[in-house]
Amino acid sequence: MKYPSRKLSDDLATLWIQAPMVIGMRLSQMWMTAMTGGGVNMTEFNQMVSEKMMAAAESAVATNIAMTQQNIAAMTKGGNALSHRAVDAVAQAMVKPYSKRVRSNVRRLSKQKD
Repeated sequence: MKYPSRKLSDDLATLWIQAPMVIGMRLSQMWMTAMTGGGVNMTEFNQMVSEKMMAAAESAVATNIAMTQQNIAAMTKGGNALSHRAVDAVAQAMVKPYSKRVRSNVRRLSKQKD
């Protein structure tokens, strides 16, 4: 098995490629609203903030759970808690909540009509 895992690589690629797309789509919506004198979309602003807070909390919990699982596995098997697999599992748990939200934002924002 190669490290990082395919799942971790996919999630990191999602963040690298799609996160700037989300930022661009949101900025273009804000720009068009400002240029046309339309009302501010407070729902989108609130969602931007709340989803980041939820992703951070979910990431922290998932990271702690993954670290605990890897430490228990290392203690019961007599292995190393800092193996490639253990580090990969913790990194995957940390990144997954963010990449999941970025993917859903790309789908949602690309379907919106202006």
